[in-house]
Amino acid sequence: MTEFGYFLSAEELNPAALVAAGRQAVDAGFDRLWISDHYHPWVREQGESAFVWSVLGALATSTDARLTTAVTCPTDRIHPAVIAQAAATTASLAPGRFSLGVGTGERLNEHILGGLWPPAEIRLQRLEEAIEVMRKLWTGETITHRGEHYIVDAARIFSLPDEPPPVLVSGFGPKATKLAARVGDGWISTQPDAELLSLYRTSAGRGPTQAGMKICWAESADDAAKTAYRLWGFQGVGGQSSQDLPSWVEFETLAEASSPEQVAESIACGPDPERAAAKVQEYVDAGFDEVYIAQMGPDQAGGIAFITEKVLPLLK
Repeated sequence: MTEFGYFLSAEELNPAALVAAGRQAVDAGFDRLWISDHYHPWVREQGESAFVWSVLGALATSTDARLTTAVTCPTDRIHPAVIAQAAATTASLAPGRFSLGVGTGERLNEHILGGLWPPAEIRLQRLEEAIEVMRKLWTGETITHRGEHYIVDAARIFSLPDEPPPVLVSGFGPKATKLAARVGDGWISTQPDAELLSLYRTSAGRGPTQAGMKICWAESADDAAKTAYRLWGFQGVGGQSSQDLPSWVEFETLAEASSPEQVAESIACGPDPERAAAKVQEYVDAGFDEVYIAQMGPDQAGGIAFITEKVLPLLK
């Protein structure tokens, strides 16, 4: 049976609002939270991008929810040895409740230190080695690692949880999905893609499959569509472009080719719970173990109430 959680967008909400929305979601009945991990927002209208590890500390100590990063890139702007320490601390604050979702990242966030943005094949290699580095450090041993992409010199993490956090790997294509099956403890997506989910399972993928999706609740469908377009009008781009564009300017340009009406065709906008439930049901039907739902826009309390009271009861 599919479990449902709440998806916190760190690009839309300031740090205090993220924590408040997480607590509201838990109070409303959600027992698990997703949170994005960015350096930049996708577009300037979103306006935020908190350091996720600070927010996770607050959520870990102010709620009893299960927490997952969706997703952290442990390969570029932060070295995997540092991510390993951050994840170990979070897992210690939320024993048995934290999972590290990882992926190859987007140029939007990872270019900030001035390095080259490698092709997808190299990014997947780096991700696999980063996971190896983190798991070595979670043993509590003193680690020296000299790999193809990373060097770790006599490092040891002293503050460790009783059990290392599961590592869930994001996959939007066959190669990344097979990597998730080979080295991950679960698989993450944002598309209701039954074929890729099946590939994960037939490739001996173990652990939970998680997906995230967005709705935009408002009392008026027109107002909701305008909010969704203002904040997420670029969403239709998908694929490799979303990984390779360097800044919010390009994503804003993409949004100019869309409209509120076009956005509302793909995103459930407004007060109709059946429309929202049908969108969530796509992920249930695809076979995901866990589905995380985000409310677009500042009215997090209204969206959470709409989802829990009107949408989830309609799901099969």
